[in-house]
Amino acid sequence: MTRMRAACLLLSLATALPGAVPAAAAEPSSRLDYSETACHNRAILGFITSDFGYRARHYLKADIAIAEIRDMGLNRLELRDETHPVEREYCFATAVTTDGERRALWYLIERGWGFAGIGSNIEFCLSGLDPWYVYGAQCASLR
Repeated sequence: MTRMRAACLLLSLATALPGAVPAAAAEPSSRLDYSETACHNRAILGFITSDFGYRARHYLKADIAIAEIRDMGLNRLELRDETHPVEREYCFATAVTTDGERRALWYLIERGWGFAGIGSNIEFCLSGLDPWYVYGAQCASLR
């Protein structure tokens, strides 16, 4: 307990004195490195490939699967803050399907989702393979 009190005392003294806080300490500690985004994560791409296969068989009633995902990139990033409790990465890629077509793949990775903000969610859409427009025309809501 005494360590906690000492830390609180030092923090209150540091904030009371202008210029006493070093620049590195003023930076939020929750800042993440986005040099490699989750858009390139093999586990996420594997989930998309697997889940699309299931959806194609059971909902589209089509014998089609994703053969390859390439040219992945980050389209938009919404960091978590006071007004946005869920962090969102909007990604794009090109999916080559087993019928030989290249289709635009749009996917969303959400973190801080679920019970008590623990967990994540992945939504995805292949342009031209959303007959019910769940994600809007040409996957507009995931762009």
